[in-house]
Amino acid sequence: MAILVNLDLMMVKRKMSLTELSEKVGVTMANLSILKTGKAKAIRFSTLEAICKALNCQPGDILEYREEEQNNPEYNQSAGRT
Repeated sequence: MAILVNLDLMMVKRKMSLTELSEKVGVTMANLSILKTGKAKAIRFSTLEAICKALNCQPGDILEYREEEQNNPEYNQSAGRT
């Protein structure tokens, strides 16, 4: 996926644990973990807003777009290309 989640980096910068962020945001640790590891397929704006408020950051500090490389074998395989 071309959208990368840098939640773990912001948590380290703010010296905040997953448990503490979960309590401040009101989202389960399991759901934050899915987001943190980049396995989430979507995020609600209200959740993103709460995370930004808790970490005192901007959405762009957490989410990053990187163009997928056409020559990447994993990309070509997942896109059904050879």
